[in-house]
Amino acid sequence: MIKNYTPINHLIKNYQNQTSVSLPKETEPPIKKPDTLEIKEVVEKKVEDEVKPHVKIRPETIKLPSEIKKLGGQATGTTKFPEYQTIKLPLSDEKILIGLHQPPDSSIRWLATLAWYILRKTHITLKKVHGRIVRILTK
Repeated sequence: MIKNYTPINHLIKNYQNQTSVSLPKETEPPIKKPDTLEIKEVVEKKVEDEVKPHVKIRPETIKLPSEIKKLGGQATGTTKFPEYQTIKLPLSDEKILIGLHQPPDSSIRWLATLAWYILRKTHITLKKVHGRIVRILTK
């Protein structure tokens, strides 16, 4: 008998080997979280030295007249073109966890506590899983 199709058994076996967890057909595949997580802060653009003599710097918030303030008007202080600056913590994740267990009179303890506080403000916790430190997003 003549085969009128191209066998794809090798493709199915490769796919099954790549996916270690078998999922039911109704569920979506798990989304991989990125290994690196950047914390960004909005910063206004700085004026370069070459351009500084030719540019007049104005504050972002406008000073409102008292008549408008009496009527309930408020100045908004949002920038139209924000720039993002990447925030780097003073310590690595491993040093933060080690520093949190140091005695309170050591400087590394306070630096680790500050870094831990910054992470908590951005809804990130640190957890040690199988000897590796992992950042976990919390809400």
